[in-house]
Amino acid sequence: MAGFISEFFGYRASDRSEEALSVAAKKTCPFTGGFCTKLLSRERIASGVCAVRQKTEGSPDVICCPVRLYAENYKMLHWIAESAFKDKLNLYAGKNAVDKARQEGGAVAVFGKGWGGELRLPQRKGVGSYFVDWVLARLDACGELAELTAIEVQTIDTTGSYGNARKSLSEERKVIADTVGLNWENVSKRIIPQIIYKGQVLQREDLCRSGLYFVCPHPVYHRVLERLGGKEKLPVFPSQPASIHFVSYDFIGNKVPDGCIMPLGVVEEHCTTVYKVQEAFSSLSLPEGNVYQNAVRRSLYPERY
Repeated sequence: MAGFISEFFGYRASDRSEEALSVAAKKTCPFTGGFCTKLLSRERIASGVCAVRQKTEGSPDVICCPVRLYAENYKMLHWIAESAFKDKLNLYAGKNAVDKARQEGGAVAVFGKGWGGELRLPQRKGVGSYFVDWVLARLDACGELAELTAIEVQTIDTTGSYGNARKSLSEERKVIADTVGLNWENVSKRIIPQIIYKGQVLQREDLCRSGLYFVCPHPVYHRVLERLGGKEKLPVFPSQPASIHFVSYDFIGNKVPDGCIMPLGVVEEHCTTVYKVQEAFSSLSLPEGNVYQNAVRRSLYPERY
């Protein structure tokens, strides 16, 4: 398997503009304003890789860094807050939202990395599996908690290596192929049981009226729904405490000029329930019987087949 780095420190890998070269040289993240926190495991240096694509013609760019989804001052969080709470309110980090809500007639408190800090939640038999990436809490005009929702974010895990491709971009701003691949199976195995469990936990929250939002790039969105048997196995339901909102958040529009960053937006949303996701996950299509037996026979007695 082979692929390319398609976005490097926020800009297209082929972008040789002063803006693109500057952030790469400084190793800064244009989406947070700080240093890139995605580190290469061995060298412990900033990776800078936001998206990759496979070498196969027509393969899409796939976002591999969750921070990439927070472009335009966390536009994604603002969209979900408005979707969940049916109101356009300003977002503030954790406790800061209380006074702001009193001043502005309401606000949203944000809890997540770089915002309101980590919430203290009970552990499940010693494992903190209740944790989600983000919790948004709507505060009323008195600064009191009125309702909340939660967000789980997933990009793609990579296989192989993009070390040589990264070095080529760093030193010459030249795009070359490397052994980087996309770990689709790991995404499906890991994330689907998590969103089922967290969706069930949120259903027990009196103030969670919109369930869980699962946000991912469109290729991941498509693969997860495909793993669950497709949309026909996941009928659409109105937003409710048992909801799981599958949200495809990805590149939108045509290519941008050099020196500009590709915008992201909601490409598609599919709202169903945690029960339907659980049902689809536990009743996946099985092959015909005796597949192992027949495979053994074909290996042992090739002359008979």
